[in-house]
Amino acid sequence: MKTLEQLEKIMTTPSDRLVEDIKKIDGDIMILGAGGKMGPSLAKLAKNAVVAAQLNKRVIAVSRFSANELRDELEAQGIDTIAADLLDEGNLDKLPNVKNIIYMVGMKFGTVGHAHYTWVMNSYLPGTVVQKFPNSRFVVFSTGNIYPLTPVKLGGSIETDPAAPIGEYAQTCLGRERIFQHYSIKNGTPVLIFRLNYAIDMRYGVLLDIAKSVYQEKPIDLKMGNVNVIWQGDANEYALRSLLHCASPANILNVTGPELLSVRRVAEAFGDRLKKQPIFVHEEEDTALLNNAGKCFRLFGYPSVTLYQMIDWISDWVKGNGVTIAKPTHFQQREGAF
Repeated sequence: MKTLEQLEKIMTTPSDRLVEDIKKIDGDIMILGAGGKMGPSLAKLAKNAVVAAQLNKRVIAVSRFSANELRDELEAQGIDTIAADLLDEGNLDKLPNVKNIIYMVGMKFGTVGHAHYTWVMNSYLPGTVVQKFPNSRFVVFSTGNIYPLTPVKLGGSIETDPAAPIGEYAQTCLGRERIFQHYSIKNGTPVLIFRLNYAIDMRYGVLLDIAKSVYQEKPIDLKMGNVNVIWQGDANEYALRSLLHCASPANILNVTGPELLSVRRVAEAFGDRLKKQPIFVHEEEDTALLNNAGKCFRLFGYPSVTLYQMIDWISDWVKGNGVTIAKPTHFQQREGAF
């Protein structure tokens, strides 16, 4: 894969499973925070699934839309757009009442030095939104960062493990979850907490971070020696299909790929493809930030894109100097400082 057009087609073409599930989801779909890394492709995937299912269902993308190009791009594909700063209650009041909401609003990068704003975005705003739409169902994007570092030998945290977030970013994400859980119980609002660990495509993500380090002959820190990843297109599909699994009290779902990846082995795989020798520093710790997504696979099946497909595609992307998003994941962080 070498072009944005190829990437776009693969990520936004709905599977038969998604088309069948979209038929079971009553009502329109609104995506809050649709301007981020995943939001545009999720909106397009949802719209394409609606079209393939021959349904009369609106897909509405809500974002600040500081870049008009993105808004025009979404509208050209039949997606309704609303420009809104959700911290402005006047803007929030103007949003339509819809049955299905995918909540992607949040702040991660820049937390250090801006903790106050991170708390407002990640923990305060969810309360105003969920109270505004008590009769909607919500899929709420969260993160595996709410779990502690766990022994690698256990294979990753499961949904019933206690939360123990490290650092303020992860604490605010747990705050978002708790707010939605509270109003799910209080108002009977159906909610699914979507704990995602490291979606990737060629333009960003853990695998790209490792590949670039290998290609540029930069040291790779092995202290966080193991990670999980999932193809963004699969994560988007799971998010849409999760609308059928919202509940009160809130359902919780870990979302990631099936492999417990060795950073060392992944770097060596990139080294083989990129004709470079990886440079490593430090040694692997016995603990890491890991998710076990067995519950997700029971509901939806395994991801359609395999690990080695992702490695092959990203290798080609890096060699071809493909466009990237300048937001490293900082997956090596063990202190939660983003």
